[in-house]
Amino acid sequence: MEPVETVEVDSPQVVCDGGGGALGHPRVFLNMGEKNEIDCPYCGRRFVLKKGAKAAAAH
Repeated sequence: MEPVETVEVDSPQVVCDGGGGALGHPRVFLNMGEKNEIDCPYCGRRFVLKKGAKAAAAH
């Protein structure tokens, strides 16, 4: 299934509220970990780390 929307971000930690104010969804905090993308479980938006941005270091 294709994502509803793809958003390029500078950080592997992102926040999604679905947009649209009251028509969105509860705010969720997403962490890509070592990956370069993550999909919101509520609205399906895909967040992709911009080229050159650093993914989170493993601990």
